[in-house]
Amino acid sequence: MNTAYLDKEHFQQHDISTRLTHLAAHLTQIQSLTSKLAPKDEIASFMRQSLHFIEWTVPSLVEIDVEQAAELVDLGRTIARWQHSWNKVCAETNSRNEIADIAGKLSERVREISAVV
Repeated sequence: MNTAYLDKEHFQQHDISTRLTHLAAHLTQIQSLTSKLAPKDEIASFMRQSLHFIEWTVPSLVEIDVEQAAELVDLGRTIARWQHSWNKVCAETNSRNEIADIAGKLSERVREISAVV
């Protein structure tokens, strides 16, 4: 697990595009690990870190594009819902596959946003 960017001050020294790239990479990890039936605690850790990345990025992004910032807030809500039902999700193959699929699509969307900010 990469903990190099868990330090808020260090993370916020990066430009918004770089922060979003890190978030997209975490979403890709969630997709991959969920598909591979990795330990649920490992995936949950990436979810927590992703929520931190969103929290640390949105205030800066809102100054540039409020709509994209709102999109990130919605992404955070999605991840929080996953966390809330994570134990149940882990027991259901269809739910895991759905989260993996959504995480992949969200990663692509975050990459698109990072390319324009």
